[in-house]
Amino acid sequence: MNFFIIDDDPSVPMILQRILEDDINNNVVGIAHTASNALNTILIANNIDIVLIDLLMPEISGIELIKQIKPLKPDLKFVMISQVHDSALRTQAYEAGIEFFIDKPINIIEVKTVIQNVIMSLQMVKKLQHIQNLLIPNNDHINTISTTTFANKEKILSVLRFLGITSEKGVSDILAIAQLMIDKNLTFREINFNTLYHIDDHEKKILFQRIRRAIKVGLRNLATLLLDDMGDELVIEYANALYEYKNVRIESQFLQNKRLTGGKVSLKHFFDGLVQESNKHF
Repeated sequence: MNFFIIDDDPSVPMILQRILEDDINNNVVGIAHTASNALNTILIANNIDIVLIDLLMPEISGIELIKQIKPLKPDLKFVMISQVHDSALRTQAYEAGIEFFIDKPINIIEVKTVIQNVIMSLQMVKKLQHIQNLLIPNNDHINTISTTTFANKEKILSVLRFLGITSEKGVSDILAIAQLMIDKNLTFREINFNTLYHIDDHEKKILFQRIRRAIKVGLRNLATLLLDDMGDELVIEYANALYEYKNVRIESQFLQNKRLTGGKVSLKHFFDGLVQESNKHF
C-alpha cells in the first residue's frame, strides 16, 4: 500500500514512516508539513492509497482538508492522527470520512493494527464491487458508480466505522446486503437469500450468524460510547436507528454488571435502519 503523511510536527512522519515501511508491502510516497502543500500534492498524485493526517494544523484542520480532498479523490482512505479526545471533534472526523484514529504519542502496535484494519476496509470495498457485478449483470454501466450510489456506500462505511466493526468477519456481508437493498429498493425481509446467493437454508443460517456476531459487537461498542457520553447525538441516533435505543441502554447496563443479559439485535431493524441512514449522506 502507498501512504501519504501530513503532520506539522516533523518527528511524527519520521516515526510513522519507519513503522509503516517495516512491512515490505508498504511505501510512504510523500510527506507534507502544511495543508496547502499536502492538498496540491495529493490532488495530482495517482499512486496514493491511504492518507495519515493530523487533526490540528496551523492553516486548516485535518477535518477541513479531508472535506476538500474527498470529493476529488473519493477512493482515498484517511486515518486521523490526534492527541485530542474531544468526542464532538472525533464525531466530525468520522462524518468527514476517516477510517480510524491513531492517538499521539505514537504507539507501534496501535499503528500496525489500525493500518491493517484500513487495508481490510479497502479489500471489503473491492469485494463489494465484485458482488455488485455478480448481482447486477445487465447493468450497462457496471463499472461506473453514480454519485448517489457512492454517497450511500460512503455513509454505510461511515456508520460501520463509528460502530467499530469494520474488521469483523461479517462486515463484507453487511456491505453487500445493504448495497443490494439500495440497488433493488428492497427491505431486509423482501430479500430472497436462497435465490440471490444460491444457498440453502443451512448456509443462510451460517451467513446470518456471521452477520449477527458483527452487529452484536457494534451494539457493545455503541453501549460503551453511551456510557462515556449519554448526550452524544450521533450515538443516540444510531442507537435508535440500528438497534432500538432500549437495547443499547440494556447493553450498557449489562456492561456495568447491572443486568445478567445484554441487549438484543434484530437483523431486520439493523439493515432497514442502516439503509435509511445511508440516504442521509453527509
